[in-house]
Amino acid sequence: MKNSILEPFIKSVENVTMCGIIVIKDGEKIAEYDWEPKMRMNQYSASKSFTSAAVGMAIKEGLINLDDKVIEYFPESIPKKIPPELESLKVKHLLTMSVGHDEAYLMGTQRPLMKEKDWVKFSLGIPFKYKPGTKFLYSNVGPYLAGMIVQRKAGCNLVDYLMPRLFEPLQTLRPTWECDPMGNTFGAGGLFLTVNDLAKFSQLYLQKGIWNGKQIIPKEWVEATAKPQISTDRDDVYSNAYSYLFWHGPNKSYRADGKYGQFGIILPEKNAVIAINAYNRDQGNILDLLWKNLYPMI
Repeated sequence: MKNSILEPFIKSVENVTMCGIIVIKDGEKIAEYDWEPKMRMNQYSASKSFTSAAVGMAIKEGLINLDDKVIEYFPESIPKKIPPELESLKVKHLLTMSVGHDEAYLMGTQRPLMKEKDWVKFSLGIPFKYKPGTKFLYSNVGPYLAGMIVQRKAGCNLVDYLMPRLFEPLQTLRPTWECDPMGNTFGAGGLFLTVNDLAKFSQLYLQKGIWNGKQIIPKEWVEATAKPQISTDRDDVYSNAYSYLFWHGPNKSYRADGKYGQFGIILPEKNAVIAINAYNRDQGNILDLLWKNLYPMI
């Protein structure tokens, strides 16, 4: 399926390594194009947004609360001497990248070389630079711990938790998801899905969590996610605000965002979503071309 609205965008990305794109408007797929055959791909940090959905569901089920202290969930992993910043660290700080560290940890190039196998203990032992909630720093520690909290309270991994609540309703086959050395789902990355799966997930958020007449994700969680929760202090229009493991962008858009151009973009002003899978080092280039050559056409 190739719609004329995609032609300017397709021409503009001739030098970009694209894999597939889907555009949905008013609940209908209006455009689709594949540079490569559809397959499950690593969604990298777009995985974080699925962890966010799990947190929203767990809050609705009464398992956790945004204002809960993180140390309450991991009493066996906290340092003997608890710094005041760790004492005050709350679940909401994990979701807004405002833990209080001055360096990013558990990143893709770091994980294969780590000697520490207990990543929860490692994460809770990182020195603090700032008071939690006061400084944005993009890191995998927050979303990893958020995913671990859901797993602790639910008594199962994130895939098992999300299968009946999210993946099965969206008709997404059981996915593969990266695990830590102890077998826990790594909620900060490594979820393998197709661009179709990412498009449906994005459409679910556009529909405020409703799928086939059923409230899949709590409406209040989607509405909170759709609002910026923290400033990133960046000048880039695509990354100057962040919410609960979603980036915010132009025209009140917000998105799941993966390392090489895995995008699930929710466009409330257009009543539309765009899902992209790519393998391009310059994500911003894709977003620039999208906003210039596709957004006006929708």
